[in-house]
Amino acid sequence: MKTLPQISEAEFEVMKIVWKSAPISTNEITDRLVKCTAWSPKTIQTLIKRLVTKGALTYEKQGRVFVYTPLVGEDEYIGQESHSFLKRFYNGNLSAMLSSYLEHDRLSKTEIDALRSLLSQDRQETD
Repeated sequence: MKTLPQISEAEFEVMKIVWKSAPISTNEITDRLVKCTAWSPKTIQTLIKRLVTKGALTYEKQGRVFVYTPLVGEDEYIGQESHSFLKRFYNGNLSAMLSSYLEHDRLSKTEIDALRSLLSQDRQETD
C-alpha cells in the first residue's frame, strides 16, 4: 500500500469538491467553499496550494485559469484513513471498534442489512 499525503480537515473539504467535480478551476472551488464555510478566497487558495505541494492535486493552466485534478483517489484516501484510525484507536481490532460504536449509537435497519450483506459476501469469497 503506497503512503498517501497527510491531509488536514480543511484540505479534505477542498479535496471533496475536487473529487466530485474535477477538472475544476480555482474560481469554481472558491465559489463553492465560500458558500459553505467562513473561509476567505485567500485561505482557499492557500489550501489548494498546500494540496499541490503535498502531491494530492495537480493543475494545468488553461489560458489565465488554473484547473485542478486529484492525484489521490477518494476511495484510496478514505481507505487509508479508515485503516489508520482502526490501528490507532483500536489496535487494528474491527470488532472492538464496532462494539464501541454500537454502545453509543444505534444502527438503522437499512444499515444492519447492508452490514449483513457485506459480511455474507466476504464469507462467500473465503469459502
